[in-house]
Formats: sequence, C-alpha cells, structure tokens
Amino acid sequence: MALIVHKYGGTSMGSTERIRNVAKRVAKWARAGHQMVVVPSAMSGETNRLLGLAKEVQPSQVTPESQRELDMIACTGEQVSVGLLALALQAEGMPAVSYTGWQVPIKTDSAYTKARIESIDDERVRADLDAGKVVIITGFQGIDGQGHLTTLGRGGSDTSAVAVAAALKADECLIYTDVDGVYTTDPRVVPEARRLHTVSFEEMLEMASLGSKVLQIRSVEFAGKYRVPLRVLSSFTPWDINIEEEARSGTLITFEEDEKMEKAVVSGIAFNRDEAKVTVQGVPDKPGIAFQILGPVAQANIDVDMIIQNVSRDGKTDFSFTVPRNDHARVLDLLRSSVAPSVGAAVVDGDARISKVSIVGVGMKSHVGVAAKMFRTLSDEGINIQMISTSEIKTSVVIDEKYMELAVRALHRAFELDQESQPA
Repeated sequence: MALIVHKYGGTSMGSTERIRNVAKRVAKWARAGHQMVVVPSAMSGETNRLLGLAKEVQPSQVTPESQRELDMIACTGEQVSVGLLALALQAEGMPAVSYTGWQVPIKTDSAYTKARIESIDDERVRADLDAGKVVIITGFQGIDGQGHLTTLGRGGSDTSAVAVAAALKADECLIYTDVDGVYTTDPRVVPEARRLHTVSFEEMLEMASLGSKVLQIRSVEFAGKYRVPLRVLSSFTPWDINIEEEARSGTLITFEEDEKMEKAVVSGIAFNRDEAKVTVQGVPDKPGIAFQILGPVAQANIDVDMIIQNVSRDGKTDFSFTVPRNDHARVLDLLRSSVAPSVGAAVVDGDARISKVSIVGVGMKSHVGVAAKMFRTLSDEGINIQMISTSEIKTSVVIDEKYMELAVRALHRAFELDQESQPA
C-alpha cells in the first residue's frame, strides 16, 4: 500500500460533473489499497472572479493592509472545491474529510499573496489516513504565525501538493492538469511539439522558471529539495483507466541522470510573455550600485529575473533588468521616486513589449556551440537579441514580443525537437 498525493487543477475541477469524475478517479486509487491525499485548486475562473469583485470594491493601488483581505477572499475558492470533492467522494461510498490549509495546519510566513510555506503538521492527516479516509486539503493557502490566512501566489496549489507530499513522505505526487504531460514547447505555438516521457528535475526547474505553465516553479523547487517523485498527467483520460497504465502515463520528473545527457542536447523551448524590461541609465559605476537599485525592488517583494550591466564610460554605466509585466509600472514608480535621485541616475525607462525565449537541456553540459546555434537561428530570422542569460543547461534571450512565436518555431525546428531521438 502506497501513500499517494493527487493534485487537480482548476480546469479539472471546473464543473460538478468534472468534480464527480475526479472523485471516481480518486476512489479507484483508494479501492486499490492506496492511502490518498488530494489537493485541488479552486474551480476554473473562480479566483479571478473573486479578485475581480475585490477590485470593484477597492480599485485603488494595493496596500499591505488590503493584501491581507485579498488573501481572505481568495482562500474561499479552494474551500468550496474541497467541500464539493469530499461530498462527491462520500456519494461514491468513500469516507472522505476536507481541511483548509489553516486546519492542517500549513504554516507560512506573512508575505500576503506570495507567502512561503515554513512547516506542515502531518499528525491530523495521518490519523485520518490510518482510519481509512481520503483526506482533501485546500491548495494555495496556509496560516501565518499571527493566525492570519495567507495565499502562496498564483499556481500555489502545485506548491501545496508537493509540500504535503514531502511532509507525508508520499511515494508519489501526481499532478493532474488539462494537458497530458510536459512538451518540448507549447503545442499551441508549435503543433509539432512532442510530449516528453521523462524530464530531469534540473530541466523542469529551468523550464518552470522560464515561463512553462505546466508546473509552478516553487513546486519544482520543493520536489527537488525533498526528492518527491513527481508526475504530470491529464485528468481528462477516462477515470476508469487501468491504474498501472495511468501510473506510467504523462511525464515523469526524474532525479536520475542517465544516457539522456549524451543524447538530447536541447530538451525543450520555454518562453514567457509576461516580462518587462527596466533600464536605469547613467548611474555611477561603483561598488554597491546594484544593491542600491535592486535592494528596494526586493523589499517591495518583486522578483527580478535577467540582469545586465553595461561597460562603464566616464565612470557611468547603464543597468537593466527584467521583472514580471504586472509589476512593471510599480517598479518604474519606485525607481523614479526614490532610487534614481539617491543614486544619481540620469533616466529610468522601461519596455513592456518584450518576451523571453529559452532553450533548455542537460545535454548542453557536454556539448559546445549550442548557444551559437541558437543565436544563428535567430539571426537567420532577422530577430534582434536585447539581453542574454545563460546557465549550464539553459540559454535565454530577451526579444521584441512580436517575434516570440517565430523564434520558438524556428528554434524548435533548428534543434529537431519534433524528433523522438534527437542527434547529439
């Protein structure tokens, strides 16, 4: 008997009919002798609806006080999901109990709307599992040290599921989504994109961080830290599919290094439309200038991605970095109002019409010329590169957003990712 965690996304929970199908699938696994924990998202579109209501009531800029209330509102979507799923399982004759994050409890810090999990108390859940019940836990939410409800940010249900699996030392965590696995790139952009049977943890971490929407990056980080076996698969297969077949479907995120490193140079193409560039021009080229610029951005709880500092001329330099597009205006206001005057910057400007495109593959560790091939491919398509970032297993570029899909298609073709076995 194994302890299995299932996570179901909003689309999988999108209607009462789909919730009943989820219940049938979970009951099938439980009747096969497995201890089952389920972490569902809110019903598709529900979180957006709730936050839309909040914006109608308070259309002004978000404050620390209002962020607490936004979490209070957003938490209710998952609470509805777990209650409905528990009822559906009980209707299947399967004992089930639902819990909110604070009832478990899942303890977090106090960074409202972007909280991070600090610990999970597994005592209550284990007692219910030992009593033969299916345990259903809200994703996306927890409770801070002061007893306030918190949410983990968009995609946080993935993180909740993997964190619960880690705390319970689950045998496997299955992430059910509206796609049947991890693809070489988004099939909506490249119809020839191919589903990967396995992908390394390193590759999945890079792909999640670079804009792949299949898994939230913090869930992959948790899986890596605690070595949680993770599989991505579709919830739209028939619920009564054979368990052995279902357990081998989708994409397995593996921690084992194998001959793949000598085969696929590039495993996937990731892209992100939701980025914006900020440039601080004419700042003094001296020690500590990067901290003076980026420190206040970090204090505002805004993620910074790619960073580039230009060559110094006459003791001055330009400093550019990328941020999430929805934080772009806030960063510009912050830098123009407080940072630029203190560091003596000449100009602060930005560009919200960019995209990031990346090639990812563990095989890049052992092959040369991969980045050059990427740059040549983009050059052949007349695409100008604005910024470049590299690691052992990825190369990312920032380009004008209007060329994003063209770049993805060209790179997918250049690295022959539509082929089952790519040449070294």
